[in-house]
Amino acid sequence: MPVAKSFDKYAAYALSVQSPREDARFLRKVYRDLNHREPAVMREDFCGAFALCCEWVKLDDHKHAIGLDIDPEALHYGRSHYQPLLSASAESRLKTLERDVLRPSAPRADIICALNFSYFTFKDRSQLLRYFDNCHSSLNSKGLFTVDVFGGPRCEYPSVETKRIAGLTYFWEQESYDPINNHAQFYIHFKPQNGRKRSRVFSYNWRMWSIAEIRDLMIEVGFKDVAVYWEGTARNGTGSGKYYQKNSGEPCEVWLAYVVGLR
Repeated sequence: MPVAKSFDKYAAYALSVQSPREDARFLRKVYRDLNHREPAVMREDFCGAFALCCEWVKLDDHKHAIGLDIDPEALHYGRSHYQPLLSASAESRLKTLERDVLRPSAPRADIICALNFSYFTFKDRSQLLRYFDNCHSSLNSKGLFTVDVFGGPRCEYPSVETKRIAGLTYFWEQESYDPINNHAQFYIHFKPQNGRKRSRVFSYNWRMWSIAEIRDLMIEVGFKDVAVYWEGTARNGTGSGKYYQKNSGEPCEVWLAYVVGLR
């Protein structure tokens, strides 16, 4: 999506951070591989402008999506910019709710996902345990709960990464990291090609959860198994963007993975 002349933070975010079409296909593939059947209902927690939900209902006429978020601004953006682009059939299979993901009796689904590290906002183990338990109880039989996670030594000190995209420069800044509690502060800045730099457009104060912690919590709330999908390495030594089920990782300056709980 092109960035408008009047700066559009959600369009800039989608252009530089998101890959909802690929995410939808990845979630479907993982479910097929682990359950040998087709998923129908996907619930996106912390959905924001719910671009992933829109891509999910476009996969086929049997796909339904539910998006949950507490931010009315982001939900309004999705309803005014993404939802109108759907066919009437796809739109009828999409539901978005301004709702806390910790609220009990959330809508049930075959797949529940919390992507873009959104659940890192839960800094206390008891709070994350409560969220994982809610997801476990909201899944249908053989349902999957999928989160993404990142880490590595480079995530333990301040840094700024930049990426140039058509008409835009994206900045990912890590301002701080506390090794005692694993809390870290991140910002996203944008610089349109012919405009001023927009600083701290998005701000994230997170706890950096590890794969081991996430696996333990998933097992504790009742998931019968947990699978880890580790990002492969491209020829130039960077992440390939392709993920493979692994029982062990490898030391990297920065690594990315998905953790999948099987109900």
